[in-house]
Amino acid sequence: MALPGMELLLGGLRSGRRPFVCSFGMAGGGASSVGPQWPSLDELIKDLPAVNFRGEGKTPVRALVTDSRRVAPGSLFFALGGLRTDGNLYIEEAIDRGAVGIVSESPAESIRQVPYLQVEDCRAALAEVARRFHGRPDDELDLFAVTGTNGKTTVSFLAQHLLADEPHTVGLIGTVHYDLGKRTLPSYKTTPESLDIYSMLSQMVSEGCKQAVVEVSSHAIQQQRVDGVRFPVAAFLNLTQDHIDYHRNMEAYFEAKSRLFTGALGSVPKVALINIDDPYGRRLVGMVPEGVKVITYGVCADADLRAEHIKLGAQGSSFDLVWPEGRVRVETPLLGHYNVANTVAAVGLAYAHGKSPADLVERIASFKGVPGRMEKVVSGQPYQVLVDYAHTDDALSNALTMLREITAGRLLVVFGCGGDRDRTKRPKMTGAVQNFADYAWATADNPRKEDLKQIFDDMRQGVSVPERIAFVDDRRRAISLALQEAGPGDCVLIAGKGHETYQEFSDTVVPFDDRQVARELINLKAIEPDA
Repeated sequence: MALPGMELLLGGLRSGRRPFVCSFGMAGGGASSVGPQWPSLDELIKDLPAVNFRGEGKTPVRALVTDSRRVAPGSLFFALGGLRTDGNLYIEEAIDRGAVGIVSESPAESIRQVPYLQVEDCRAALAEVARRFHGRPDDELDLFAVTGTNGKTTVSFLAQHLLADEPHTVGLIGTVHYDLGKRTLPSYKTTPESLDIYSMLSQMVSEGCKQAVVEVSSHAIQQQRVDGVRFPVAAFLNLTQDHIDYHRNMEAYFEAKSRLFTGALGSVPKVALINIDDPYGRRLVGMVPEGVKVITYGVCADADLRAEHIKLGAQGSSFDLVWPEGRVRVETPLLGHYNVANTVAAVGLAYAHGKSPADLVERIASFKGVPGRMEKVVSGQPYQVLVDYAHTDDALSNALTMLREITAGRLLVVFGCGGDRDRTKRPKMTGAVQNFADYAWATADNPRKEDLKQIFDDMRQGVSVPERIAFVDDRRRAISLALQEAGPGDCVLIAGKGHETYQEFSDTVVPFDDRQVARELINLKAIEPDA
C-alpha cells in the first residue's frame, strides 16, 4: 500500500522515449512528469471535446496533476470531482503553486492567470491527455484486460507466467503489485488512475516489455481510469455480489463491467474471452459487438475452451483441457474447482494471443501461486493453515467447499467484513462460513471509520448456529484462538486480507500481515509446555 505523497522514480532512457518521474498518491491524487522535451498544452489538448478554451497554448507542460497539494511549477491541473471533495475548490491553490493550466468541467470566467480548458468530461480528458503525455504506450504493448468479481489476481499472475517467453517481458498491473518489467512496485489500487496507468505502461515499454496484463476493476471502469486504453484481449471471469455500496445494484455492477467489451470505453477488444458457466457471462456474449472474436470458456460442454474429467486433491488439481484443435491433461498446484476455472481463463488469454495450450502444460505445473491466494503457512505444524483474500460470500463458499472436500479433520475459519463497504453482504458472508465451517471466529477486517460493533451486528444476522461462531474484536487474538483449537488433520483458513500487510482503523493504517502473524503464533504454540 503506497503512502500519500510517496514518490517513485520510474524513469529511464530509451530510444525515442522521454525519461519521466511518476508520483503515486492515495485517492487519485497522483502526478506524473516528463522531461526534458516537454509537450506543449496545444499538443496535449488538440481535438479534445471542449466547451471553452481561454489562454496561450504554447506553454510547455511538465506534469499532470490531480491533487493541488502536489502541483509544482509547470503542472497541468485537472480539477476532478470526487466522493469526498471537489478539485474545483483548489484551483487557486494549484495556480499559486505554479500550475500552467487548468482543466475543469466548470466555467471560470474569474480565472485569468493561466490557460483554462473547460470540458464536458474531466476524467475522459485526463485519460486522453495522459495517453498523449506518455507517448501512447498502449500502442506498443499487447495488453490483456482481466475483469470479474473473483479470481482476477490469480488469472493475471498465471497469464503473465504463461505469456512470458523471456524474463521481464510481460508487465502486470493489479491488486498485489505493479510489475513494470525490471522493477516491482507496491499496489495502491487494483486499477490505478489513468495518469498512473499510462506512466507505468510507458515504463514497461522502456524496460523492454512486449505484453502486459491489467486487472480492471468496476470502479476503474466507472471512474474512467481505463478510458481509451487499447486492450486487444479482454477476459470476463464472473460476477457475484460485491461493491453494491458503490454500484447500487447488480445490474449497474454488470453494466459497468460490460463496458470493457462493448466499446463504451473508446475501443473494443479484438478478442473477448468470456466465462459462460457464469449467467452474466452468457448475457455478455450477446452484447459483444460484431467483429470481436468471442472465445468462451468454462466446464460446460458448449464452451470453446473447457475443463473435463476434473480431479481435486490436497496438493493440487488435474483436468483435461479441451479446445477446438486438441486436448491435453493438465496438472496444477492450485487448489479447488474455482482455480481450475482460473487456470482455464489464464490459458485462454495465452490462446487468444496465439499460443497452443498443449505447449503450456509444463508452465502451468511450475506456477508457484499468488501471494495471499490460498497461500500455505508452513512452520512444522500437524495441521494446515491457509491465508486467502476471499471477502465475498461467493468467494468464501467456493473456498470452503473446496477445503471441505480435501480436509480430513475440522475446518476452522477466521474472517471479517470490511468497514465503510456494502453492509448487505455481511450476513451472507457469515451464512456462507456457517454452512461449511466446524467453528469460526468473526473479527476485524479493515473496519476503517465504521464502528466494529455495527459490523458485528450486521454479521450476526447471518448466524444460524450460534454455538459454532465467536466474535472477537482483535484479529491477532482471533487467529491465536483458531490455532490453539487446531489439531492434526484440521485446516485453518484465515480469510479476507490475503496479501495485505496492514489493517485500516479510522484514519490509521496499522501493520498487520495474516501470514506473518500466523507463523509467529504457530511457533509460539509449538514451544508452549502444554502444546
